[in-house]
Amino acid sequence: MASRVYLDANASEPLRPQARAAVLAALEADANPASVHAPGRAARTILDAARDALAACFGAHPGRVVVTSGGAEANALAIHVLGQGRRLIVAAVEHDSVLAAAPGAATLPVQADGTARLDALAPLLADGPALLCLMAANNETGAIQPVREAAAICRAHGALLHVDAIQAAGRVPLDLAGLGADSLAISGHKLGGPLGAGALLFAADPPVRPLIPGGGQERGMRGGTPPLPAIAGMAAAATAALAASVNDLAALRDAAERAALASGGVVVAGDAPRLANTLCVALPGVAAATQVMALDLEGVAVSAGAACSSGKVAPSHVLAAMGLGPLAGEAIRVSLPWNTTAADIDVFARAYAAMASRTTRRTDRKSIP
Repeated sequence: MASRVYLDANASEPLRPQARAAVLAALEADANPASVHAPGRAARTILDAARDALAACFGAHPGRVVVTSGGAEANALAIHVLGQGRRLIVAAVEHDSVLAAAPGAATLPVQADGTARLDALAPLLADGPALLCLMAANNETGAIQPVREAAAICRAHGALLHVDAIQAAGRVPLDLAGLGADSLAISGHKLGGPLGAGALLFAADPPVRPLIPGGGQERGMRGGTPPLPAIAGMAAAATAALAASVNDLAALRDAAERAALASGGVVVAGDAPRLANTLCVALPGVAAATQVMALDLEGVAVSAGAACSSGKVAPSHVLAAMGLGPLAGEAIRVSLPWNTTAADIDVFARAYAAMASRTTRRTDRKSIP
C-alpha cells in the first residue's frame, strides 16, 4: 500500500505544527508550575499564557478556565458543578460522556436532521431549576445545534446551559458569552493538539466542587499537577485552528459526499447545517463495521460513529434518535482533518466505490433464495 489516507479527525486531529512547537518548548520547563522558585515560576508563565490564549479563543475570563485531562472530564465536571440541586436534561444526540455523567436525565428529542426540538424544551424546563446539556455540533453527523436559541429559553426559565463544544471548537466561531451558555467544554486533541488535555470554561465564577480533589490546583476545581506540554499544545492548536479557513475543507467534504452518493442508494444522515469537515453516510444493507474494515484495507481510515463507541455492536444512538431505523447501524463517519488534500479525497472516492460495489454485491447474493 503506497500511502494511507486519514479521514477520522473527529476521533482525533493530526498534530498541528504550531502545537508540536509549543509542546517541545514546554518540555524544556523542568519544574512544577505550582512551585514558587524561579523554575516553577517559568513553568507557571507557560501555563498562564496557555490559559489566556484559551480564554481569548472562546470568549471567557482566564480565571474561569479550568484545565482537565480531556473533553470527557470537562463534560463530567460541568454536570457535577452546575447540576447540583438541579434536574438534568440532555439532548438525545449528546456524546456518551454527557449521557454517562447524567444518569436519569430527561431527554430533549431531536428532529430528523439531528437538531434539538426547541418546541419541546420549555415544557421540560417548567418543573423547577434545571441544567440543559446541548452540544454545539454533533460528533457523528456534524449537525450544528441552535445553542443561542436554547440559551434564551433556558434563561427565561431560570435554567443553566452546558455546551459540549468538543467537535465545534476550532471549526466554527465560538464565544461563551455570545452563546449565552454557562459552561463550555473543549478537548485539545480534537483541535490538533496532543492527547491528554481539555478545558472547561465557565461564564461566571462557579462553586468550588471538584470531581478530583487534591492540592488546590485550578483554584481548587481540579487536583493534580497539570500536564504542561499538553496544555501548551492545546492552546497553540486552538489559536491556529481559529486562524485557519474551513472553506477548503467544506469543498473537499462536499466532493467526498458526491463520490459516496455516486455509488447509488447511499443516504446522507441529516440535512442540517453542519461542520465543514464532517460527513455521515449510510450504505443500506451493509453493516458499518464492514464498511470501516473494507475501507481500511483500501488504506482509508474512517469510523463508525464515535471513536469511543466504535467497538460496540449496537447501532448509533444519534442516528436512532434521528429516526433512521436500521440505517443507524449502517452508517460511517468521514471527518476531514485540517491537512486533507484533494488527492486524499480522490483516494477515498476510489476506495468507497470499490467497497460499495463489493459489499452490496455480497449482500445481493445472500438475499437470493
